[in-house]
Amino acid sequence: MKEVSRRAKRMERHHKRKKQPGLNLVSLMDIFTILVFFLLVSSSNVQQLHTSKEITLPTSISSAIPKETLVITITARDILVQGRKVAATSDVIASAEPMIAALVDELNFEASKSRFSSTEKKARNVTIIGDRKIPYEVLSKILSSCREANYTKISFAAVQKSRSKS
Repeated sequence: MKEVSRRAKRMERHHKRKKQPGLNLVSLMDIFTILVFFLLVSSSNVQQLHTSKEITLPTSISSAIPKETLVITITARDILVQGRKVAATSDVIASAEPMIAALVDELNFEASKSRFSSTEKKARNVTIIGDRKIPYEVLSKILSSCREANYTKISFAAVQKSRSKS
């Protein structure tokens, strides 16, 4: 056998002392568990209505959080129910009818998909998301159409404004 020199023995001892410590996974798992719980709790209280970039919502000071309902979106060009185009805004303005027939049909269709039967005369909820510069005649026709389809609990989406501390 070959004899190992003193320098080689010293280098071997030095390398044994510089060994990398193991990763403590328990602490890492605790941190990730806390992070997951934080994200679950913080994301459950937020309701986000989907709005298009061409809509500027009015502001509101209300503190009540809106319920999740059927959404009617009014843009400068179209009227949408749950993201599907129902009518063109210019056609609604030009029409002399007090209601929008296509909107009434779509609202009745959405009501038939709901868990309540269509024979029940239960008031239904709807949220209207519209630009603050919508002509009143368009809004009036939409409200009449909602009333015709028995959507009488109507909410208007708005940007929540903080209350002043005066």
